[in-house]
Amino acid sequence: MMLAKIKSVFGRTVTAIVLPVSMMLLSQSAVAADSALADILASGTLKVGTTGDWDPMTVKVPATNSYKGYDIDVVTQLAKDLDVKLELVPADWKTLVNGITAGKYHMTGSASISASRAKAAGFTDSYFSLNTVPLTLKKNAELFTDWADLDKPEVTVAATLGTTQEQQVKKFFPNAKYKIIEAPARDFQEVLAGRADAHITSNVEAVKLVEKYSQLMIVPVKETRARTPVAMLVPQTDQVWINYLNTWINLQSELGFFDELAIKWQLSN
Repeated sequence: MMLAKIKSVFGRTVTAIVLPVSMMLLSQSAVAADSALADILASGTLKVGTTGDWDPMTVKVPATNSYKGYDIDVVTQLAKDLDVKLELVPADWKTLVNGITAGKYHMTGSASISASRAKAAGFTDSYFSLNTVPLTLKKNAELFTDWADLDKPEVTVAATLGTTQEQQVKKFFPNAKYKIIEAPARDFQEVLAGRADAHITSNVEAVKLVEKYSQLMIVPVKETRARTPVAMLVPQTDQVWINYLNTWINLQSELGFFDELAIKWQLSN
């Protein structure tokens, strides 16, 4: 073990603990037998649940049956550091937590931390935060200029089932109608089709949506809402696995890994 001065992507010099590879990689015998970590090391495979519908975090590429995005880069590096293969398991938002509790995967990619999810699953330390913004069609620019414009009986706001926005839409717009859309359909598609006046999503996805669909715009609200940390979902009682992931996240944060990915995928925090 030694201390080293490491320069991050932003030019900040930090002191980090540098461990030999042999010390970073754990042996199965050193891990509790009932931990996901023991299963990963024994099988040689890390299983990660991912939805593939959250640009730029996780995006399914049908032509190659593969995934790309910020999340995919994160778990690819994690698997590399564990010296195991990565298996990406298709998931959807409404059953994301169920996949953890049923053992379909060892962890998920990024998920907003919420009290409802924490009732059944655990979270790692957070490494990024999101804000919620509303989107509408550009032709509605004069109708919707702030949150209050959307909270009216004649307005319909959409959100995707199983996301944190599903709960937020009910809280933010008690006077409006709301539509909860089930995957593989998405809330923004309701807006594009004229079946909803607006939808809400994370600020990082909102930027990508308006780039892809010229009809859409982010409602120019005075301030975003519901700043929410994101983290990996993991089995609730598996403290060994949680401890390992938290250690990995903290080390990677010091090395500037998450800063570099934020720049690569053009994420605003």
